[in-house]
Amino acid sequence: MSAEVKEILEQMDSISLEEMREVQLMDRLDSKYVANAALLPELLKKMVSHFRVQDVNGIRISAYSTQYFDTPELTTYLKHHNRVLNRQKYRIRSYVDSNLSFLEVKNKSNKGRTVKTRVPIHVSHVENIEELNEGVSFLSELSDLDVESLSPSLANRFNRITFVNKELTERITIDTEIQFQNYFTGIERYYEDLMIIELKQDGNATSFFHELLLDLRIKKTKISKYCIGMVMTDPNCKYNRFKRKKRLVNKLINIHTDDSN
Repeated sequence: MSAEVKEILEQMDSISLEEMREVQLMDRLDSKYVANAALLPELLKKMVSHFRVQDVNGIRISAYSTQYFDTPELTTYLKHHNRVLNRQKYRIRSYVDSNLSFLEVKNKSNKGRTVKTRVPIHVSHVENIEELNEGVSFLSELSDLDVESLSPSLANRFNRITFVNKELTERITIDTEIQFQNYFTGIERYYEDLMIIELKQDGNATSFFHELLLDLRIKKTKISKYCIGMVMTDPNCKYNRFKRKKRLVNKLINIHTDDSN
C-alpha cells in the first residue's frame, strides 16, 4: 500500500471494531464495484470529511486470507455460474493481523438474501477436509453437499480498509492487492492494480459514497471473489456467464486477452 494512501487514512477519524459492531444495517442494500487501484488516493481524499476508518490496535489496513472448498467438479462454483438461486459457499476466513480464523457457510437464498454461519477454528488453511476436525461436523449439519466430497479449491489474500459514514447509514470495504491460488490447477495470480469495493447501505438512505463513485466513473458490478478467482486461475472451467466480468477486470488492470472463444 502506497505511502500516500496511508497518509490520507491517518487524516480520517477512526472507529473501533467494537463501535463498528454497533452499526446494524437491518434493512440494507449491498452493492459491489471494481476499479483500478490507482483511483484509491483520489477516492479517499473525497471521503476524509465524511467517513470514519476502522482502526484495530493502530492498524487501518488489515490483511485477510480465505480458503474455499469445492468438489472436483466445482459444484459450488457452477451453481453460482448457472444462476442456481439457492446455493452455498464453504470457506475459512482468516483475519491475519488478529490471528483469528472462522469456518463459514454462506447461504444465498432465492430471495437474494445472504446468511452467513460460522464457528472459530484454529487453522487458516488445511490440506484436506479431514484436517478441519470438529469443523467437519459443523459442515455436515449445514451443507447441502456430501462433505467428504469437498477439498480445498481456491485461496485468496487481500488487504482491506473498512469505513462507516458519520451518519452510520452506510459501511464500505475496499479490497486491494488481491492474490489467488488455485489448488486444482496450481496456478497463482496477483492483481496489484485491482480494487474491489463493497457498499452496504441503509435501504432508506441516500448514499453519498455512491455519488463519489459516480464522480470517478466507477460503476456497479456484481462480482464474487471466489468466482472471479476461479475464472482467472482455471483456463478450463466454464465461464460463459462471467466472460464480460473477466474482460472488465483485464481491462481495468491493462491485461489484453482474446476471449472470443
